Amino acid sequence: MVRVELSRIVIDERRQDQIIVLKEVSGPRKFPIMIGILEASSIKMKVTDVQMPRPLTHDLLLSTIEGLGAQVQHVLIDDLVEGTFYAKIILKTQDDKEHSIDARPSDSIALAVRAGAPIFVADEVIERASVSSVD
Repeated sequence: MVRVELSRIVIDERRQDQIIVLKEVSGPRKFPIMIGILEASSIKMKVTDVQMPRPLTHDLLLSTIEGLGAQVQHVLIDDLVEGTFYAKIILKTQDDKEHSIDARPSDSIALAVRAGAPIFVADEVIERASVSSVD
């Protein structure tokens, strides 16, 4: 697994799909993921510290997880099939059990930024997805 961080969010309201760029924490590799405008907006609001008067969906999900006594351990983008990324949210319960929840990368990343949880990418996925320039 390779730890990555959110490097860039590109929002264009005229398009349905938006772009986030993930960058390897300890290296030069980076890669783009196309996501929906709602998820991109949710991520951007959190990283720019925009406060909403009521919880957004990803805030609600985090509150639910924490209310049930679990925490977001990390997010893992673990597969790339025909241009579609797949991810898992890894939860840890109070009794130290880990649970892997299948999720879209966009929702996983939106949840990770709220929880302060690390984001990882499987070695083979970052190898196949990385590009030399996405700026």
